[in-house]
Amino acid sequence: MERREEERGRGEKGSSFHWKVRIEKVPTEKSAPAQSEETVRGEETAKGEQRSHGEKAGGAERSGGEERVHGQKGQGEEKVFLNKFETVGKSGASDRFFRQEPLDAVERVFRMLVDAPIDPDEKYLGFPYYLKINYSCEGEPSEALVRKGHLTGLKPVVLVTFQSPVNFRHWKIEQLQIQMEAAPFRSKAESCGSEELCVMSWYTPMPIKNGSVVMHVDVSSNGLGPLIPKQRFQMNINGFLKREQDNTIQFTVGSELFHLVSQYFFNAPSRPLWYTVDQTPVLILGGIPNEKSILLTDTSFKDLSLIELNIDSCWVGSFYCPQADFSATIYDTISTESTLFIRQNQLIYYYTGTYTTLHKGDHGSGRWVRVLANECIKKLCPVEFHSNGSEYMMALSTGKHEGYVHFGTITDGRVSFKMLPVSQSVCEGIQATNCSIIWGAFIEGEYKLLLLVKIVVTHTRKCFQVVGYDLVTDNLSILYKLPEFIPDARGLEFLMMLQTESYTNSPMVPRGMSYNPYNNILYIWGNFLLQSYDYENFIYLADFPKESSIKYLVNSFRGELVFVTETEEIWYLLEGSYKIYRLIPSDSWEVHISLQVMRQSSLYTSNETMVTLFYEQDKLYQLMYLISKQKGRLVKRLIPVEQLLNYQLVHNHFLLEQQGAYKTLTFTNQCPFTVMRLWDLPNPQSYTRQERYRALPPRVLGASGFHNENSLAVYQGLVYYLLWLHSKYDKPYADPVHDPTWRWWKNKKQDQDYYFYLASNWQSAGGVHIDMASYEKIYNLKAEYKLPERIFLDKGTKYSFSVFLTARGHVLKTESEIGSSFQLESRLGLGVLLADPGCIEVVVKQKILINRNSVLFRVTLGDKKLCFDQGISGHHLMKTSMLVKVVGSTGHCFQNTHLGPRLQGNLVVPVLIGCPPGKRLAFDITYTLEYNRLQNKHYFDCVNVDPEMPCFLFRDKFYPFFLIQDLVTGDSGSFQGSYVLKVVGGGPTLDTIEEYSEEEIYRFNSPLDNTDSLIWTTRNTTTTEDMAFNIMSHQSLGIEWLCLQNSPCHDTIPHSIFAPEFFFKVLVSNRGVDKSTYCDYQLIFLLHIHGLPLSSKRALLFLLVSASVFMGLVVLYIIACLMWPLMVKACNILRWKINNLVAAESYYTYASSSGGFSIPSKGSSKGSSKVSSKMSEKDKAEPEQTLGKKLLT
Repeated sequence: MERREEERGRGEKGSSFHWKVRIEKVPTEKSAPAQSEETVRGEETAKGEQRSHGEKAGGAERSGGEERVHGQKGQGEEKVFLNKFETVGKSGASDRFFRQEPLDAVERVFRMLVDAPIDPDEKYLGFPYYLKINYSCEGEPSEALVRKGHLTGLKPVVLVTFQSPVNFRHWKIEQLQIQMEAAPFRSKAESCGSEELCVMSWYTPMPIKNGSVVMHVDVSSNGLGPLIPKQRFQMNINGFLKREQDNTIQFTVGSELFHLVSQYFFNAPSRPLWYTVDQTPVLILGGIPNEKSILLTDTSFKDLSLIELNIDSCWVGSFYCPQADFSATIYDTISTESTLFIRQNQLIYYYTGTYTTLHKGDHGSGRWVRVLANECIKKLCPVEFHSNGSEYMMALSTGKHEGYVHFGTITDGRVSFKMLPVSQSVCEGIQATNCSIIWGAFIEGEYKLLLLVKIVVTHTRKCFQVVGYDLVTDNLSILYKLPEFIPDARGLEFLMMLQTESYTNSPMVPRGMSYNPYNNILYIWGNFLLQSYDYENFIYLADFPKESSIKYLVNSFRGELVFVTETEEIWYLLEGSYKIYRLIPSDSWEVHISLQVMRQSSLYTSNETMVTLFYEQDKLYQLMYLISKQKGRLVKRLIPVEQLLNYQLVHNHFLLEQQGAYKTLTFTNQCPFTVMRLWDLPNPQSYTRQERYRALPPRVLGASGFHNENSLAVYQGLVYYLLWLHSKYDKPYADPVHDPTWRWWKNKKQDQDYYFYLASNWQSAGGVHIDMASYEKIYNLKAEYKLPERIFLDKGTKYSFSVFLTARGHVLKTESEIGSSFQLESRLGLGVLLADPGCIEVVVKQKILINRNSVLFRVTLGDKKLCFDQGISGHHLMKTSMLVKVVGSTGHCFQNTHLGPRLQGNLVVPVLIGCPPGKRLAFDITYTLEYNRLQNKHYFDCVNVDPEMPCFLFRDKFYPFFLIQDLVTGDSGSFQGSYVLKVVGGGPTLDTIEEYSEEEIYRFNSPLDNTDSLIWTTRNTTTTEDMAFNIMSHQSLGIEWLCLQNSPCHDTIPHSIFAPEFFFKVLVSNRGVDKSTYCDYQLIFLLHIHGLPLSSKRALLFLLVSASVFMGLVVLYIIACLMWPLMVKACNILRWKINNLVAAESYYTYASSSGGFSIPSKGSSKGSSKVSSKMSEKDKAEPEQTLGKKLLT
């Protein structure tokens, strides 16, 4: 039925090949310099840390690999290690995955790429670790298999999936994946004779993004070489490790123990594993008798460590706790995204790990912190799902605060508790004298607590009630009173509890509750099992024996659950049915054990103890303590639920018929169909909201095709930069091309042929060729013949698919009715169960295919537009689900494959209603400029042009347009809905932008303002219901800028000779005015307006000053023109006098010097005097004549 699901399971059975994965560290530990939050937050960073050889987590691993997950015969054995990059191709060394800083070690390599399609001005960083991949087959050497795979074209394809964070206020909620192709790398250290390939592996960068500490790595084949099934590995960040000064790695929560003591686990009772589903990178498990130790793992128990906690183990205040004795045992443990909780006796401790990529600061506690120090805590209760950006847990009080619950909230690693109820205790609220709370459940959608309360009536009589507490109104209400005795079902599988049924003599003793937010089912368990869809009406499931008592319940939250009894029995229930199956012990389990012993599996021994039970990726696993050859070890073991159910079906449905002298064994197949397939599945990304990037390794220019350290460093930098572009693709101004990678290659695409020419002639710098087409975002993923893990529904969205069933035998028939033609009927029926029928609806259409003896059901699931208001993309989504069930198929229908049987007939689809992740509103600057130029007949940009923020002229009308961009599918279209536009800040320069208060925002934007404070106005007459703001749309008549007297942009002082400018901070939101979507689109962007007018006073002042200056210049010019002749005359006279004085001085000086050598005659003296006199008169007359000529002219 589900082809891709079959491929996924090949790594578990039926295939002898399996992947091996390890993480190796880059050559340097030099970290990148610190940057601003804008450039670092949202960048994809990596984490990891070195650990020296032999320091692998888990004491059992050091002493012989006791906690390693061993595979069955013919089954892939998954291994995950961390190794230094220097030891590529070697075995032994290992690293721990907890470093959180990007590295700048790749920068030097990128500087060598002088003629490559990269921007030399960009700074390329890298991740600290690589992912090393190879594969092996039992009975064959791994090195030879890897060489064979490489020579036959095998290239592993790695898909890294990042889990979105809890706190959506700090990080963007997104479903992000990156697909990479592993690069072959040859070992350079080990000797291998004449073989050229020697030892080799494949490598990819190990990327991690900010806000994500849980990652899944799916490794599959490219379709060439040997057929190797797809396998999934968990790569989680361990924030509870630190490097000491002596370069050793130590746990911060305690001391690691390196020897497993048998008394810790053998014959010890199993305990539940509590954690936040899908969000927890590190799991812990207590319950070790008389030891303050826990089991800790960051690989879902593939590897684990035994840690002795460094807590004080004191019992201060125990005198008021009704506790007879005390023990060092850690009774309760809860793991969250970054914080661990433990309970030792009545004391509660928590420890917050160091996760700098989750928290804006280092919120690591550094030690175990004791909380509720003055309280006596008897039990911790988990809350499996996060909500409202936080995680939750509950601590139940006893002693002086009996009847109260301490409700814990974990936000960004910070822990706070609040004692509830606020006004009075639960006992006072239900008017019970002697009562106690034995369990609690949190209903996140209703913000309500469900409390299981025990009331002691007499010494021999106790009654139990389900009490609801509303956290908003502080109201208590009794929802259901449990019967005192277990009902008598009289052979029925289930019984409606109507208070009219008969009862047995066995008292009903509840132990706990479990709530599934997807299907709204509440289970109350103890020596019975009750089920309810509304917390008030219950169904008794009679298949569970009243002689047993359930100890804890494990829910997969995907339609299956199991529960463990006090005697370690394991029971199984498929939701949507009332049949309960005992898996262990059972006849089918004995058959399975016998087959495994025949196969000599190392996972099964005669001396074994179950430690815990948990679900992982829809598979049920046990953590087992096995003793073999007087040596104990911890193993993670799969429980083949489908195989056990199939064994039970075969055992219960067979006939022995006498045929002659012999008896014939006949098996009866109870399944109503033979074939079940899913058809017409839509492309998944629109509904799963899964974003995916593709990054291939750069091409190496060498004959062998093997990569080296430099080419892998280039691969690191390219993958890092690709994810960095993704994180920065959240600008308010939309790019002309809706793709995060467009800016990367927009200036290099034209030279693509040139770079290919260089690579073809082996002339590329650095010996690598970067293909620009190898780094892209994928928008067209196809359906995989299975229903998605979850779907998101926006307002009125529909999801459709078809179920094809081929009937068993001849079940199709025709019946004739009077006055009508023949009608086709089929006994094949398809039922649909909706968790919230008031919110979603389903339509099923049946088409009978007579010639194929089949029925085709068309299922359409749709949102009813009733149960959600508006929210930010990915925030506050409503959980619900749809169960599609073939009538009569539960527990009877299996698909037999080479991987073993698979359950058929039940399809569970988790549904999230609200604004899907990956949608955003963007300012369409390209079309806005084009339309404004068309409407205003011109466009004037600023003098200093900024291509990232074009200017708009104040006196022109402004017509804004916006885009709805789907980051998942790549769709980008004009926003057709209504919106409200507000100016929420502004300033004359970018450095002086101020945020406006609510009162100022109203005055600057509301058409009702009468204080002359409006910044803008519009001719649209549509307003909000309170008429406070204008409602705009893509058909609006434009915006006219006003900047009235009391507005902040009024009378802006220019800073140059050009007109004043102003930057407006604009908020655009469709909340409350757009009914077409659940999305509350909010966009804040800066709008640059130039050409602002001056105020009348300032304009008059500027006019007066300008006129004064102008008139002064004119008067000065006139005066200069009138005075110029006189000034010239005066200058000439002055020059003449100066020249005359100089000449006279020169003459007398000459005459004095001549008189010292001769005595002139009297006659000659007189002659000389006459000549001098004539010359003086002549010189005097010449200036007068010259002046007369100038005046005439």
